[in-house]
Amino acid sequence: MALKGWRRVLNRVIYIPQRYVLGIMGLLALANSFTMRVCLSMTITQMVLHTESSEHIVGETCPDPEVDVITSVTNETIVVSTPRERYDWDEATQGLLLSAFYYGYVITHLPGGLLAEKFGGKWTIGFGLLSTSIGMVLTPWAVSVGGAVGLFIIRVIEGFGEGPVTPSFVLLLARWIPPAERSTFGAMIFGGAQIGNVIGPYISGLILANTGDWAYVFYFFGFLGILWFIFWVLLCYSTPNEHPFISDEERDFLNKNVTASGLHKKLDPVPFKAILRSTPLWVLVLAAVGHDWGYFTMITDLPKYFSDVLKFNIKQTGLMSALPYVAMYIFSFIFAFTCDYCIKKRWHNITTGRKIYTTLSSSIPALFTILASYSGCDRTAAVGLFIACMAFYGGFYSSIKINAMDIAPNYAGTCSAFSNGIAAIAGIIMPYLVGLLTPDQTIGQWRIAFWTVFAVLIGTNILYVIWGSGEQQWWDDVDKLGYPPNWKHGPLKKRNPDVEKEKKVVHPKHDHSPVLS
Repeated sequence: MALKGWRRVLNRVIYIPQRYVLGIMGLLALANSFTMRVCLSMTITQMVLHTESSEHIVGETCPDPEVDVITSVTNETIVVSTPRERYDWDEATQGLLLSAFYYGYVITHLPGGLLAEKFGGKWTIGFGLLSTSIGMVLTPWAVSVGGAVGLFIIRVIEGFGEGPVTPSFVLLLARWIPPAERSTFGAMIFGGAQIGNVIGPYISGLILANTGDWAYVFYFFGFLGILWFIFWVLLCYSTPNEHPFISDEERDFLNKNVTASGLHKKLDPVPFKAILRSTPLWVLVLAAVGHDWGYFTMITDLPKYFSDVLKFNIKQTGLMSALPYVAMYIFSFIFAFTCDYCIKKRWHNITTGRKIYTTLSSSIPALFTILASYSGCDRTAAVGLFIACMAFYGGFYSSIKINAMDIAPNYAGTCSAFSNGIAAIAGIIMPYLVGLLTPDQTIGQWRIAFWTVFAVLIGTNILYVIWGSGEQQWWDDVDKLGYPPNWKHGPLKKRNPDVEKEKKVVHPKHDHSPVLS
């Protein structure tokens, strides 16, 4: 009774819908996670020995308009010094180190989704990001002890922590947010990644330019993540019904409008045999692969392109690397509000909306990426095209990023983990592949890397447009939707004969999406 009275007093004094508190804290969570993920893309440019050939190949490499710190000049190379030790890592090694994070990230996606469904998204997200934050603080020590091997290991450990974050947030959205608000909240929370992509390179550039010590970058973002964890534990909960400060009105509204059964009752075991035969889920996986292939290329390798190809200095590289994500963040909300508005007005259904914004955020970025590669050494044109490219990537937060909660609100954590986990393999392949394709950092070599992005984005988008869906699938709630006529693989759950007599075999409104046999 005392707790109930205290809750009512708080709600009268300061009434803030708790789903918005979750949205803001989620935004900060994704911002923190991405600053910790991408800061190595900036710091590695200062962790390696800079030995640049004094010979400029016209048409293949861009001229360097300035040299920041020159300690010695020989006939062959320019050697740049730094307050902290630098390492002789070639491009392939750097690519392997940039991909190390995703080895851990991929492995913990599915376990993270399952843990979120069992114990709640609050704790899987909280402890995951806390472990990554602690790993960030320990990164300089790991490098000093083990060099490239030490950095690889600590980055894998940091990836372990962040693997559960996306599927857990998809589950939280499925249990906290009504369907008509999901695009907006998806953009709010997952758009936090773009804040991280802005803050990470920009602040890293400032720290590196002012101190010259790459270790301070890891300390700064690591301690910021630990601070976020404290507020997360105090303010956020896994479901509205667990929240001690939520108003009665908001709790009743969410219980009435949120479709996830897990909000009210314990879920049945995950129906893996149906999930693995679901066409809408598999095309979602392929669309997510296309997104991550292009997106991870940008967040991982764009700073290297600006620094090593276009010859921006470290402070300029931080700023130029941040600008595309400012555009992406702004446009993610424009796309989200437009999508939700059209759905509310019934101008198109959820399935059509997901396909429209997946196409906008695949085909247009693919085109601008190729155009940027053909802009040569024209810095203004290249930066402008990359900004336009990333602006349209913002449409992913109104499409495939939240599609798992459309097709499976009850098992959104597992399905999101499945799609994002497989897609994140692109984060392992792309940095290493780019390192192999660009040993000399020439424009022609980078152009080949960008053409691979174009092909993957366009190909996966076509498949999603043909077979994608925004409707709840039958296997997500067999009690409500029943089994499809072509299901021949046994029941998904133990049947109660008395209850079965009262059920219809197939719900009349069921979406008969094709099932892989």
